[in-house]
Amino acid sequence: MTQALLAMSHSPLLEFTHPPQDVKDEVEASFAAAREFVREFDPDLVINFGPDHYNGFFYDLMPPYCIGLKAVGTGDYDSFDGELDVPTELAAELAQFVIDRDLDTAISRKMEVDHGAVQPMEIVYEGDVTAKPVIPVFINSVAPPFSKMERVRRFGAAVGEFFAGRDEKVLFVGSGGLSHDPPVPRIATATEEQRKFLTEGRHPTAEARAERQARTIATAEAFARGEADIMDLNPEWDRGFLEVCRSGDPTRFDAYDVAEMQAAAGHSVHEVRTWVAAYSALRACGEYEVSYEFYKPIKEYIAGFAVTTAVLK
Repeated sequence: MTQALLAMSHSPLLEFTHPPQDVKDEVEASFAAAREFVREFDPDLVINFGPDHYNGFFYDLMPPYCIGLKAVGTGDYDSFDGELDVPTELAAELAQFVIDRDLDTAISRKMEVDHGAVQPMEIVYEGDVTAKPVIPVFINSVAPPFSKMERVRRFGAAVGEFFAGRDEKVLFVGSGGLSHDPPVPRIATATEEQRKFLTEGRHPTAEARAERQARTIATAEAFARGEADIMDLNPEWDRGFLEVCRSGDPTRFDAYDVAEMQAAAGHSVHEVRTWVAAYSALRACGEYEVSYEFYKPIKEYIAGFAVTTAVLK
């Protein structure tokens, strides 16, 4: 087995809000299962499909996809803030391969990745984000306009095709989702101050970052009490999405519509694009089966929270 997959939700609130103890125990059990899966697979390389939450990518230049040739963590919510171990030459080869298949990806030699990208690595390697070489692949998931899901699938498949014939053991990681509607400003309804942040808000002061994070934590606490003015989680939608993941046929994601997705499952549901890319990458390497699945709607984390692993048949 030379390719495998870990797709999981992330939440910056894991260490900041407090679900019931039995829920926390279930989540930690899913993390333990993910750690054991990755330990047994022992990849040589991680391909990390991740979103961003206006920490590394802004509207001054917002690509639909970007492959990192070098990358550092932004440190938001006390996440990793060092340099990732990116194999630059291999990442450049991957970018050219994808472009040669008529999928125009951006590249970055100074990518900044936030908690949404690094949290899976933090969890499975117990804080050591540099435990394995990683190529970070950004997929825009919060900043309209969005590309069609069919395009996301093709992009992920192209990444998978690049690794299908290679000797490295590659772990495809998808990070994000499922249904959720956190308090992220949206350009269509933003104030002038918010528009300025969405366009040029990188490297905020410690005070500005703390204020932003406090708002998110307060919203999560209010959401758990049933008092927040955000969309509810949608377990039915989430379970339907997970069923498509299990089906082994990523082309079924082509039917997902941007407007319908966010109307049903929240404005940040588009983070499932990272899952679509990861599952499509694995499918490009061969038929697969999901070997583990956990799902639970958790209001304290503002997420329909899921963890899955998959292996080639």
